[in-house]
Amino acid sequence: MSFTHLDAAGHARMVDVTDKQPTVRAATARGFVRCAPHVVAALRDGSVPKGDVLAVARISGIQAAKRTPELLPLAHVIGVHGCTVDLEITDEGVEITATVRTADRTGVEMEALTSVSVAALAIVDMVKALDKGTSIENVRLIAKTGGKSGDWVRESAEQ
Repeated sequence: MSFTHLDAAGHARMVDVTDKQPTVRAATARGFVRCAPHVVAALRDGSVPKGDVLAVARISGIQAAKRTPELLPLAHVIGVHGCTVDLEITDEGVEITATVRTADRTGVEMEALTSVSVAALAIVDMVKALDKGTSIENVRLIAKTGGKSGDWVRESAEQ
């Protein structure tokens, strides 16, 4: 068996994508921050003491997508040409959806997942004084387009 991130001696390596042609690629990830009812109420009426939770989470998610290779040592430095972070307050917490786009040699799945994860962490950080029990759940890839492996969409029941 051959592993793409190991050399012949078994040492970690970054896959060489130099010869690959840049193509348009996108990935969408989703996650959820479960909050107590009083936290959801504070999110809805804007009374969280630390300020605008959704604005901080959105900017945190965008910044995280651009900094993914600093966190994941074998991830490639690629141009993040677009990133949207959508946040929806529900009765149980906050649904986070991030879509990252590029025209590069490798995909942006990790950037989308990192975006959702850090946006979720930002929400927890902003509301932790209200409820220490706030939790992050179900961070997952929803879809990806482009690249050698083509398009992929998670089964709708799992989204």
